[in-house]
Amino acid sequence: MSLTINIYYTGENGSARKFAEEMVEKGVVARVRDEEGNKKYEYFFPMDDPETVLLIDRWENQEALDKHHKSPMMKEIADLREKYHLHMRVEQFVERT
Repeated sequence: MSLTINIYYTGENGSARKFAEEMVEKGVVARVRDEEGNKKYEYFFPMDDPETVLLIDRWENQEALDKHHKSPMMKEIADLREKYHLHMRVEQFVERT
């Protein structure tokens, strides 16, 4: 079983894109990708909504995702989200094999 989480970050005046750029520049994205159980962590930019960034986040299982949520990186991510005044919408999908 794997989990895919789509997180839509929405802000104003390009703040969502700046958030994603800072996540990369600070190495947070690389550290998440290196976590055990992470299968994908990628940002996408919708063509019809310049104020939104989509993160596709995939994990091997719920245990790996729970461990990530308890990691110190979550505070870093939350602080950046607050810095850029972003709103989130989350979708979660479970793939059963």
